[in-house]
Amino acid sequence: MRKAAFLTFLIVAAVWSASAWAAEPFFLKRNLAEIQPKPDDLTAGARGVSYKPVFGVGDPDAGRLQGVVRYGELTVLPGGVSAVVSYPDEEQIYYVLEGNGVLIYGDQRAPIKKDDFMYLPVNVRHGVANESGAPLRVIVMGYRIPAGRQAPAPPQLMIANAEDVPLQILGGHGPTSQFKLLMGQTTSQRDKLAAASEMTSLFIMDFAPGGTNIPHSHATEEEIYLVLRGSGEIVAGQTPSGEDARHPAKQGDVFFFGPGTRVGYYSHAKEGQPHDLILAVRSRLPSAGMGRRGGVPPKQ
Repeated sequence: MRKAAFLTFLIVAAVWSASAWAAEPFFLKRNLAEIQPKPDDLTAGARGVSYKPVFGVGDPDAGRLQGVVRYGELTVLPGGVSAVVSYPDEEQIYYVLEGNGVLIYGDQRAPIKKDDFMYLPVNVRHGVANESGAPLRVIVMGYRIPAGRQAPAPPQLMIANAEDVPLQILGGHGPTSQFKLLMGQTTSQRDKLAAASEMTSLFIMDFAPGGTNIPHSHATEEEIYLVLRGSGEIVAGQTPSGEDARHPAKQGDVFFFGPGTRVGYYSHAKEGQPHDLILAVRSRLPSAGMGRRGGVPPKQ
């Protein structure tokens, strides 16, 4: 009887654990050019600064996200400077889309430029200033640190540039899509920066004309795709008949994928045209355990 009761307990625990992670597959779509700026922590008392909430804080669908706190576009005009902020339970990653500026990081001031990406840990004050003659545009990503989980700050600012990260082919993806592994978790041995706690993988996908990111899903992670260049079709979910649902995608489109949602990409570029580029980021759910470390997109 005791053995039977114990087995029943294990089955119930497994079902509960699975249901804690499970969520109805869904996706959200936005376009950077169509989003109106809104007040934000980064704009409070600032000058020459605007923030577009794409997902999370400031967006009407923020309540549907679990581990993603914010994903938005910060613009700092020449001579402008954002508010300097810090959070006790949120790690952030910045990616510079355009322009040059200065990152305020604690007591440091570090120059930043297009395609720089950086890790901003909890409790470290940070902001952005623009001393150049052109606008500075930055993607701001924030991820919730669950209660009781430690995410200590690295001993120094962790920053790199995507141009310095080599492209590589990953098993299961085929030669038509290559990856730049920008940032992973603290134990990563393959990403340029091994820095994060909740953000599991920041990477760029480079698609040859007609290239494909084979449709797949992640049961315990949320994912966001930003089309940096090109146009094609994003797989986001499935049709009622169970087929992959394809949605047109162009430069500036941003897709959020809930856990368990089918995701993929089909490039429409023709031979001789520039490769399509997508900036992608995945993060684990707050209810998930330590999970896979290292930030490497898995084989599909």
